[in-house]
Amino acid sequence: MRQRTAIVIGGGIGGLTAALALDRQGWQVTVLERAAALEPVGAGIGLAPNAQRALDTLKVGDAVRDMASWQLAGEIRRPDGRLLARTDNAAAVRRFGGPVVIAHRADLIALLADRLPDAAVRTGAPATLVDPGDPLHADRPARVRTTAPDGTPAELTADLVVAADGIHSATRRTLFPDHPAPRYAGFTAWRFVVSAADAAGLADAGTAHETWGPGGLWGTLPLHDGRIYAYATAAVPPGGGRDGADQRAELRHRFGSWHRPVPELLAAVHPAAVLRNDVYAAAAPPPAFHRGRVALLGDAVHPMTPNLGQGGCQAIEDAVVLAHAAAPDTALAAALTAYTRQRLPRTMDVVRRSGRIGRLTTWRSRPACALRGALVAATARLAPDLALRGLDGIADWRPPVAP
Repeated sequence: MRQRTAIVIGGGIGGLTAALALDRQGWQVTVLERAAALEPVGAGIGLAPNAQRALDTLKVGDAVRDMASWQLAGEIRRPDGRLLARTDNAAAVRRFGGPVVIAHRADLIALLADRLPDAAVRTGAPATLVDPGDPLHADRPARVRTTAPDGTPAELTADLVVAADGIHSATRRTLFPDHPAPRYAGFTAWRFVVSAADAAGLADAGTAHETWGPGGLWGTLPLHDGRIYAYATAAVPPGGGRDGADQRAELRHRFGSWHRPVPELLAAVHPAAVLRNDVYAAAAPPPAFHRGRVALLGDAVHPMTPNLGQGGCQAIEDAVVLAHAAAPDTALAAALTAYTRQRLPRTMDVVRRSGRIGRLTTWRSRPACALRGALVAATARLAPDLALRGLDGIADWRPPVAP
């Protein structure tokens, strides 16, 4: 029997997870990554129990947990440092079956890539969908235009194309040209990692916390090797990161007077290490997650705000569900229909739930922010499990299993 072929457009976490999952199902997989190397845009990533269970099906969950820090507790504070709430990881473990673990994106990408066959990943290979193909006709494969290793144009065919080409996915626009593009969520995000040497001795830097202030928030998460992952968001117009501005200076202006260790972390990071990106979310559910022989995955089809920490987690879920549906004894048309049926309603629900929290972070009015803080503190005191309910039906998800 001929080995089925798949092309994955995009070498991020979702694309590489899809490639690995399909490889485990017997597909011959080629990953086409536009960048010259697998250098992820981002810094840290939180992997909730749902994503970890998906990775467990690929036999990489233990390796991921070994290289990650375990989020044992966390705090929510005001900019002046006053504690509003403390989260108990033991309660989350009881509710969802495991902790959130925090990994560096580069480490996770390297781990996934290392488990793919040699030469499965082609870097410096931009890809454009030419024809989505037709899964009901064997003589009409999907066609993708790319660049061969020697730099010459090339056209590849495949039984399946997985488009993991990000928020501004060209593949999505090709498949559904009339579907509205993702819309700006109303805030921008910054991310950076402070080295273990620079983080050593910083007071309070080893405690996971998130601080909510007028129009923005700051978060700090320890990584497993002493590094510190920090992130921030602010309600600003889009496009501010395109002019080469000093993003550390921008963060100092907005957050430099907040409680420790925020000023110390900003002093420790090099300006060039600060990443900035505008946050976009899906404007409306797409008609489907597939068309022809092409499946859309991750941010390419359901971009979401980062407020539930589920963007990467949902992409990992997508990958495992798609590969499970595309088992060797399943017709591709049926597999892709099943993929859309299982993933579209779930991910759109996560998009909506995350967006609601994101809108809370953009409040600017100080009286409104004071009320928000009082409600957070009261909830933590009177109903400590209420915050965890926001992840019910998300973090407790379990991947499909083979019959």
